[in-house]
Amino acid sequence: MPDSGDVQIVKASNPGDSQVRVYAVAPRENADPDEIVDGFLEAMTSDDPGFATARKYLTRDAARNWKPEESITVLTNAPGRDQAVRMADPESKGRTFPLSGRQIATVDASRAYQPKTPADYHQSIHVVQQPSADGKGKEWRIDSLPKGLVLGEADFLRNYRSVNKYYFASGENWVVADPVYIRQRQDPVTRMDPVTQTVKALLEGPTGWLEPAVDSRFPTGTELREGVTTLVTDDQSTLKVPLNRKADLVSTPACKGMAAQLLFTLGDLTSVRVEQVEIQGSNGQRLCLLGKGQARDEFSPVRNPGRVENPYFVDDDGKLMSLSVDGRQPDRPVAVPGPFGKGVVALGSVAVDREESHAAAVLQEGRELRVGSLTTDEELPAPVVTSAGLRPEDRLSAPSWDGRGDLWVADRNRAKPRLWMVPGGQGERIEVGTPWLRDGARVESLRVSADGVRIALLVTKDDRTTLQIGRIERTFAEGRQTVAVTDLEDAAPRLESVTAVSWAGPSRLVVVGTEAGGVQQVRYVQTDGSTSATSVLPGLNGVDAVAAPYGEQAPVVADSGSDGIVRLGPGANWQPVVKAGGSPVYPG
Repeated sequence: MPDSGDVQIVKASNPGDSQVRVYAVAPRENADPDEIVDGFLEAMTSDDPGFATARKYLTRDAARNWKPEESITVLTNAPGRDQAVRMADPESKGRTFPLSGRQIATVDASRAYQPKTPADYHQSIHVVQQPSADGKGKEWRIDSLPKGLVLGEADFLRNYRSVNKYYFASGENWVVADPVYIRQRQDPVTRMDPVTQTVKALLEGPTGWLEPAVDSRFPTGTELREGVTTLVTDDQSTLKVPLNRKADLVSTPACKGMAAQLLFTLGDLTSVRVEQVEIQGSNGQRLCLLGKGQARDEFSPVRNPGRVENPYFVDDDGKLMSLSVDGRQPDRPVAVPGPFGKGVVALGSVAVDREESHAAAVLQEGRELRVGSLTTDEELPAPVVTSAGLRPEDRLSAPSWDGRGDLWVADRNRAKPRLWMVPGGQGERIEVGTPWLRDGARVESLRVSADGVRIALLVTKDDRTTLQIGRIERTFAEGRQTVAVTDLEDAAPRLESVTAVSWAGPSRLVVVGTEAGGVQQVRYVQTDGSTSATSVLPGLNGVDAVAAPYGEQAPVVADSGSDGIVRLGPGANWQPVVKAGGSPVYPG
């Protein structure tokens, strides 16, 4: 608690209660312009079918042309207008009401959330008088307004929720998450329930950013059968999904891939329990049936997704230790088999492959990246990557394995910063294409997703470290593989500086960072940059590194500096595990 300093007035934030519903109210007779603007802004936050009540605040032309499904502008708070700056418009005898706020994101027509560095928002609503319905007088109505919906963050989170759609990594047989936002309840425009909205969004294809790296097993043009607005499970928790003619001739393997995409996607919806999916053709015929367990076993990017996850860390002697944290009391750390557990070399940072058969370690001086067995005592091979950086902090970053078994590391050498990928952890290293790595920018640390399609990067430029999400693109020609990381997007623009990051599932990250003028915090962030009111984890000071499991049962583990290795279990607070140690990691 602070014991000095001035008291400041701050605006309380409403986290948004999804159980609260707003019912739009039509404009009253002879309402003045202020009431028309306020009523319309309130009506935009409702679930009114077709936004019919909101349209009553608009002129006939404006009501016909307004497309609320076109986009959503998200502000920190509901859009405000200042009575003092209302301006008269002598030519049209109308009035212009400036709208203001702090914009933090947009959601496009494909439902993709795009965060923005908070910036001033300035638009306006123009009202004019038009003949009333009975023709005996005139009523104020809006004839010009911003496109789409304009919502405060609390109203946005009350009405919309994040859902992962799933597609297949290009040329592979495992799925990749693609987060979008759908309505919490029935959609005002399509009249579809949340399950049907989610299926429709999946059929429409991946968002623009992810599209170059994934494929869909649904044939182009596949849609729900005409007139379907509700999908419900039967007493066997089977969801029957009727499709149009485009799906009638799909092969059985392709149909099972389609069903897997549906099962993974619907698994994010808490409102429905789907154990299996039956895909039906245009005449109601069954095309295929797939269960959740089979989909998970065949198409998950993580092998054995139900297994217990346990973390690793480096002790004070530079040895790699494993740690069981699934019980009430943490077990004593155990040195791993093989050279890294015997102290043959002193380790700085580590990464364990997802098979848990090998580990990659950057030695304490940061010059060498070496790969060793976790099952045998075989001699350590030669380094797979070396750095010529002058200082340890200018050499190799902590490494990371993707789900394909490839190893990644950044060389932070100020003279020539680069990103490396080592196929299989032992092949000839490949310099990754990074056209954005220039003008003094460099990668401080990295974590690759289990699907191998996305990479989380902490990029430092102009003395500021930001969290960027990049898309991994691979091409093969004449027996050679080319790899590039493209289309970087700022995943945490509201954080002034980011210290550490870890994947925490298919599309979620645990991030350690600080907001402008704030203190360090640990929070969950979606890969699209969105957060929720419950995303901030309990406070923890001096966090240097963080590691999260792929599933939700194992705890988050962190290196808290003077407190050593600590863990955060579900519904608990941070607990000390090991006093001396660092570089905590889960496989990956």
